Amino acid sequence: MTKKDYYDVLGVNKDADKREIKKAYRKLALKYHPDKNPSKEAEEKFKEISEAYAVLSDSEKRQMYDQYGHAGIDQQYSSEDIFRNADFGDIFSGMGGFQDIFNQFFGGGSGFSRGRRVRRGADLRYDTEITLKEAYNGLDKQIRIPRTESCDVCGGSGAKPGTKPKTCKQCGGRGQVRQSRRTAFGMFTQVGVCPQCQGKGVIIEDKCKKCRGTGQIQVNRDISIHIPAGVDDGSQLRLAGEGESGPGGTGDLYVVIHVRPHDQFKRRGADLYTVQTVSFPEAALGTKKDIETIGGESVSLKIPDSTQQGTILRLKNKGMPLVNSSRYGDLYVEVHVKTPKKLNRKAKNLFKELEKEL
Repeated sequence: MTKKDYYDVLGVNKDADKREIKKAYRKLALKYHPDKNPSKEAEEKFKEISEAYAVLSDSEKRQMYDQYGHAGIDQQYSSEDIFRNADFGDIFSGMGGFQDIFNQFFGGGSGFSRGRRVRRGADLRYDTEITLKEAYNGLDKQIRIPRTESCDVCGGSGAKPGTKPKTCKQCGGRGQVRQSRRTAFGMFTQVGVCPQCQGKGVIIEDKCKKCRGTGQIQVNRDISIHIPAGVDDGSQLRLAGEGESGPGGTGDLYVVIHVRPHDQFKRRGADLYTVQTVSFPEAALGTKKDIETIGGESVSLKIPDSTQQGTILRLKNKGMPLVNSSRYGDLYVEVHVKTPKKLNRKAKNLFKELEKEL
């Protein structure tokens, strides 16, 4: 199903500031909030306006959306990423149950949950370099990632196979200890990491030999990635669950794309720029030149008569493809007129005659 324009969803102009976007979202959210409107249509509308607000209220995501539309958002962000760091707290302050509803709809990705979370594995970053031609065509690539994974012998428990970790007696499995002492100002309570189990809540008496009780091992993992056609320098690909493992789940892998500069073409967004040199007579009389494109094909470019130095001509749809789109940028050709360095007597006389006619 085709998504609606985020600005239309919230009913704001494209130059609306954050205050206007927030005001528009609050008005719609109060109307379609499931506590006030339990219909299925309202539930879908609530999801739609919340996604629009999460993108347009974030400067980085909004810039990506303004440049590439929904294709840019879908390529760069998962559903969880879209709602991460979105500020819904003050909008729904005092409205009970919103946090539970948000978690139900979107998986709790907003980041304003105040509950204690089990730490998941760390996210990883991998930088890879490709050519402009590869960025034009897109490609599949194998990369090798060193990362931490759960031990395959003990299943991540850290205990020797056939044995189980024991609950820490000092903290009762909570991983924290509470110490209270009376002061002149009253009772003072301090909560800290359990020194006996180091916050794990369990004691491993018989440790796994492979991971030495840590429950984790270092491995090199080969991963296949698809780099879509049209990616720009600095683009990121998010591979969910390909980061390091942890007690609360596995982190993500972010692949950062670096596009090498090209000898012939300069890139600005989806448009490409190149230079074509012509002789003085060709510039004056007009000519046709075969221009090689980044896709490898040769295109005939008409250079009209009386073309001046620095004139820029456009070849439509001969630039870079837009990510996840059938559209292309343009190729701009700047004409450089080559002036002869030496002239014989005949040529000088001809130019003198030409000067009289101009």
